Amino acid sequence: MLMSPSNQFIDSAQRTIRLEIEAIERLKPRIDAHFVKACELILASKGRVIVVGIGKSGHIGNKIAATLASTGTAAFFVHPAEASHGDMGMITRDDLVLALSNSGTTNEIITLLPLIKRLGITLISMTGNPDSILAKAASVNLDTSVVHEACPLNLAPTSSTTASLVMGDALAIALLEARGFTAEDFAFSHPGGALGRRLLLKVEDIMHTGEQLPQVTRSTSLREALLVMTQKGLGMTVVLENDGRLAGIFTDGDLRRALDKGVDVRFAHIDELMTAHGKTAVPDMLAAEALKIMEDYKINALVVTDANDRPIGALNMHDLLRAGVM
Repeated sequence: MLMSPSNQFIDSAQRTIRLEIEAIERLKPRIDAHFVKACELILASKGRVIVVGIGKSGHIGNKIAATLASTGTAAFFVHPAEASHGDMGMITRDDLVLALSNSGTTNEIITLLPLIKRLGITLISMTGNPDSILAKAASVNLDTSVVHEACPLNLAPTSSTTASLVMGDALAIALLEARGFTAEDFAFSHPGGALGRRLLLKVEDIMHTGEQLPQVTRSTSLREALLVMTQKGLGMTVVLENDGRLAGIFTDGDLRRALDKGVDVRFAHIDELMTAHGKTAVPDMLAAEALKIMEDYKINALVVTDANDRPIGALNMHDLLRAGVM
């Protein structure tokens, strides 16, 4: 009985995944003294990690270099063919070369070995053949050999490139942890991303200050306070003590609750209806921390105070949304 096309697709895909999982599983015993030495050499290097590779190994090498660079290890990718035609000048004596080649005999990389040795540059190899020219020339070789490619012809780099990619990730994360790399460090490498905004943006960067800050005193009537809120457009107003310290906050939510209770807005005063003091933020607090306070206490606005509890700014959920923090 012939297998249907859809079943063939599923069988092929599942076989591919199984073979690549097996290739990754075989990496675990190879996280040994060689791996430790590779980490130590990179940590001891005064320069950058220069990753080289060609073909599919080059694509994997490019990704490994990017992962290293974004996790605290200065790194970039150099195409070995271009290195032979001038780009070798990008590599200094203080750098370390991480060379990827499944066969360990890639001509474009082997050509660079005399130059690497002459400059006294530390070489780490990542190969599928521990007995290859490249592996033997390296200070340490990371074994990424596989029993069989996921390709049924055993030709297209599949399991081998997956193994190299995973070994590169293992190397990057081991180095990250050894350096004590933090989430904030990661954000500095990704200032344009959502994580960067969440971890680098501070309350003082987005809060409303000066003339933009709605504020009234305790003795202000509710009608006057509502006019101030309308003019400033933040959906809230800060309420001040006579000495300028924070007395409370009045928001659109407080107004709705007052109306539900039948309060006559013509005669009420703000200090009768405000939320006394309320939750506050400080200028150098991360915007993400301010967001957590709002979420934890189910509020939509925060007053920003100085060391003397005097209001100097305010922000709301809309400000955090516009800033990309949420």
